[in-house]
Amino acid sequence: MSNPQKSKVLVYLVSVFAITLWGISYIWTDMLIRLNISVFYFVFVRILLAGIILFLLNATRGRITRIHRKDLPKFLLLALFEPFIYFLCESYGLKETGSPTLSAMIIATIPLFSVVAGMLFFKEKVNLVNIIGIILSLSGICLVVMSKGQAGEHVIIGIILLVIAVISEVGHASVTKSLSANYSSQVIVMYQFLIGSVYLLPLFLTKGLDGFSMAYLSADVMYPIICLAFLCSSLAFSLWVSTIKSLGVAKSSIFSALIPVVSAIAAWLLGQEELNGRQALGIIISTIGVILSQHTLKKDRIKE
Repeated sequence: MSNPQKSKVLVYLVSVFAITLWGISYIWTDMLIRLNISVFYFVFVRILLAGIILFLLNATRGRITRIHRKDLPKFLLLALFEPFIYFLCESYGLKETGSPTLSAMIIATIPLFSVVAGMLFFKEKVNLVNIIGIILSLSGICLVVMSKGQAGEHVIIGIILLVIAVISEVGHASVTKSLSANYSSQVIVMYQFLIGSVYLLPLFLTKGLDGFSMAYLSADVMYPIICLAFLCSSLAFSLWVSTIKSLGVAKSSIFSALIPVVSAIAAWLLGQEELNGRQALGIIISTIGVILSQHTLKKDRIKE
């Protein structure tokens, strides 16, 4: 296997690993919501911890890069898209719909928006095979996440919030792409979370501490928050920036469509849900869709 091929395989492995962590994050987030922990509390603590972890990591390795003045607006916009808008809308969307599977299915529409953004802003090319792959992947996801569970009382509000989260994620990926040439992935995510924690601080102080008790500091609460901060934020986001840099906005986003698939498998392994034949078929179809979405036509390979 040649070096370019090895590099591409490594990018795919990194992408799948990041998506796996995000798929499991739905279970940890749902645990906190079921414990009636304020969204403003656990989102802020998660983001602040993630920023501190990355700051310490970059500081010990001597890799902290100052933000260039011309890039400051981009970093402010990046943190506004995610974590501020995305995590609040995603968490509240999950809470209002009352269905992790329905929420994950809506989040899985990110590739459809990202393809348009990639073509409009970065002139990324998407061929017919890629489009067929995206359609197959989303079709498979629908099979996986179809649930017989009842939706929450405010399901429409939840769906609107989740759609806003999807749009903010596309904006996040687009801004990340423009910054990735001048900053390392760990530095981008570090600033993203530190600035994001500043955005979230007023909400944390005014709403996140309502009803605060020692239970908020218990192991049942801190365990999922620490897992979300270290694994799903610090690690997964750092890996994802390198994916966007290598594959582009459109092609990298298709991996995010597998988040609900991972969530379904994780819930099955933990005994929280059953995985039936229809869902297993959906996983196979989604996998085929991802492979096709990454296919590069021969003439495009020659150009590259």
